[in-house]
Amino acid sequence: MSILVFGSTGQVATKLKSLLPDAQFLSRQEADLSDPEACAAAIVSHKPSAVINAAAYTAVDKAESDEDMAALINGASPAAMAQACAAQGIPFVHISTDYVFDGQGESPFEPSDMTAPLGAYGRTKLKGEQGIALAGGAYAILRTSWVFSAHGNNFVKTMLRLSETRDKLTVVADQIGGPTSARAIAKACVAIADQLKADPAKAGIYHFSGAPDASWADFARDIFAQAGRSTAVEDIPTAAFPTPAKRPSNSRMDCSSTLATFGISRPDWKADLADVLKELEVTV
Repeated sequence: MSILVFGSTGQVATKLKSLLPDAQFLSRQEADLSDPEACAAAIVSHKPSAVINAAAYTAVDKAESDEDMAALINGASPAAMAQACAAQGIPFVHISTDYVFDGQGESPFEPSDMTAPLGAYGRTKLKGEQGIALAGGAYAILRTSWVFSAHGNNFVKTMLRLSETRDKLTVVADQIGGPTSARAIAKACVAIADQLKADPAKAGIYHFSGAPDASWADFARDIFAQAGRSTAVEDIPTAAFPTPAKRPSNSRMDCSSTLATFGISRPDWKADLADVLKELEVTV
């Protein structure tokens, strides 16, 4: 299966490169994500057997003052990609986010639950989801959360960097979610694209996040424990760490339909964290 991937340097795209050495990866220079027509044209010209969109506007706080650009990249362009894929009868796999929900309550969100984004990033990602669904075709929207890897900017690398100069860190403890490795997401995207090719009826919205659910503070403690760092973690509430964009308190996601439909289980983020630390050459 010849796969076309939007994105080339992000966390998931980097892992897709190791899984799909023969795939075609489009950088921002090769496919302008702020130009929906150019994105659709790229699909038509490459004639792939499946498309994975691993590119997005992910600067959550910046999106609050740059929503128009975020809406093009996260909303209009994915919709155009999905339309091009539907017209050619090929699967389209798109990565979305827990930020489409309001984060209320303590129960895991199901794919069919009502969406209510708290900020610009979530609103623009939801626009993308809606446009993809309207395009029809064999699409899969994979909502995920708290992505980490040995590449790019993420919580694991930030904690490791800060622990080099600090003996104690304050970390938010009232936001709960599932840390998810980029490699696990990449593997899920490839498997879903393959199954959609064989059975387009599996199209829809799915959830995929690491297990077990944890707070950011819990995640930080596990990072330091596995890395052999003595940095202590002090729990703080979200209110003590204000940001331009409001974060959902509850990022738990029900991933049962992903398992039932595709046979893909929630990944063990603690095991994946160990692999990332080895990749970063962080040893105890």
